[in-house]
Amino acid sequence: MENTKTATKAFHILAKPSGPICNLDCHYCFYTEKKALFSGKSRFRMSDETLEEFISQYIKAQDVDEIPFVWQGGEPTLMGLDFYKRVIELQKKYGTGKRITNSLQTNGTLLTEEWCKFLADHNFLVGLSLDGPESIHDRYRVDRGGKPTFHRVLYALHLLKKYNVSFNVLVCVTKNSSRYPLEIYNFFKKEGVEFIQFIPIVERLPDTEAIKLGLRHATPPSVKQEEAQKAVSAWTVDSEKYGDFLIAIFDEWVRKDVGKIHVMNFEHALTSWLGLPATTCFFAETCGRAGIVEHNGDAYSCDHFMYPEYKLGNIFNDTFSEMMDSNKQRAFGENKKSSLPKYCQSCEVRFACNGECPKQRFLITPDGEPGLNYLCAGYKKYFHHIHKYMKVMVQLIENGLPASEVMEVIKRPLIVKR
Repeated sequence: MENTKTATKAFHILAKPSGPICNLDCHYCFYTEKKALFSGKSRFRMSDETLEEFISQYIKAQDVDEIPFVWQGGEPTLMGLDFYKRVIELQKKYGTGKRITNSLQTNGTLLTEEWCKFLADHNFLVGLSLDGPESIHDRYRVDRGGKPTFHRVLYALHLLKKYNVSFNVLVCVTKNSSRYPLEIYNFFKKEGVEFIQFIPIVERLPDTEAIKLGLRHATPPSVKQEEAQKAVSAWTVDSEKYGDFLIAIFDEWVRKDVGKIHVMNFEHALTSWLGLPATTCFFAETCGRAGIVEHNGDAYSCDHFMYPEYKLGNIFNDTFSEMMDSNKQRAFGENKKSSLPKYCQSCEVRFACNGECPKQRFLITPDGEPGLNYLCAGYKKYFHHIHKYMKVMVQLIENGLPASEVMEVIKRPLIVKR
């Protein structure tokens, strides 16, 4: 693995201690199928040796005061509570005075009182996957026996609240659920959820390469391809419907809930309107600073690019500094900007979008150039709609007032102008 002389800038590594293994069988999941990329001998459990190497190396590589650890899967709680107790021990051992934070993304079905007490005691931030009311959630989020999971996840939500665990809810938006924006939003309001993120589900049907690898979904499109496989799954959200979904919730939120409910999608947008660097890689000009480490120590460029050609190395042979600063990873990150079609480069909302995730760039632009994001039409509709409200919030913030004052301002329609 090549080494570089420049200092390593901060980066994030998403840890997959149980690999792609999960106790649920969510129809739209893009990660559980990655089991096909490992040998049949894989136990899909991060060993203590791999865990210690990961923690020590990750902390050592970061020249920053705060080190964020993010545990995901598959389903990371399958590792059991003792695994995370060991995590805390090792973080204390190698922390060298730095502030360590932990986040856990989970389907919630295995959380118990003991789990939640531990998570609260050690200040874990939990990302809980819950798609909305029962009929919506259970449409795709079922267990390995095909049984619904809504009530188990809702119980987990109530446990997290009982133990004052910091959490946000991750809501997958499908073709079906995009028809019920206010039902979903009001459900979470009723449950007292204060932090929500809406995640659009976009998955293409398998292309030739995916079939060769034994996968159910297409591999990421290459910008060198003139045509990419454009057929999408039955649950993939329609682009414009996703825009309509966000608009319906935004209109409710901006009139009633600014400052009370934090919708990450809207806060990400406000960051862009303020002229600040994007807080999520999806909307940044470039990417490449958010890799993953698998249960066996293999490292990849990105969670959405866990395919053989994007493997960077293994932590027992290569350091994170070498892998994240390699020419291969730099090229991966810069490609997001350099491959952006001319149609996008001249777009009036490029500052808020930057072509979104390269994984979704499999359409052809109106002028015949490859690389248009599947969600382009929806994002354009959404960004144009929120523009006048974002301008008001920016003005409020620049004048030292809270963004929540927008709720009073928009009661006077003449003040809200483009």
